[in-house]
Amino acid sequence: QVQLVESGGGLVQAGGSLRLSCAASGRTFSDYAMGWFRQDPGKEREFVAQISWSGGNTYYADSVKGRFTISRDNAKNTVYLQMNNLKPEDTAVYYCAANIRGTWRSGGQGTQVTVSS
Repeated sequence: QVQLVESGGGLVQAGGSLRLSCAASGRTFSDYAMGWFRQDPGKEREFVAQISWSGGNTYYADSVKGRFTISRDNAKNTVYLQMNNLKPEDTAVYYCAANIRGTWRSGGQGTQVTVSS
């Protein structure tokens, strides 16, 4: 079982930046890939970014490519999402997830990101 706690969300103007953090516990953090997802009310949860267990490989949704950067610190059991040049359409609750045996598992409360125009 893995426990995930997201933080770092907030209200920001368009063009601004935020850095999200996700602290993990309960399993060996460095064993698995991590990802960020987001969900706006009334919409399905969508993939944002993922990073391999070592941090050597990353992958992004087209909508955030070039603006967001995912990273991890295995010594701190934490994954980050640096979000720059935020747009109103980035407004959502952001969740982190661990890829355990091919399945994304979240479970945290998420952190709200609101971008005003």
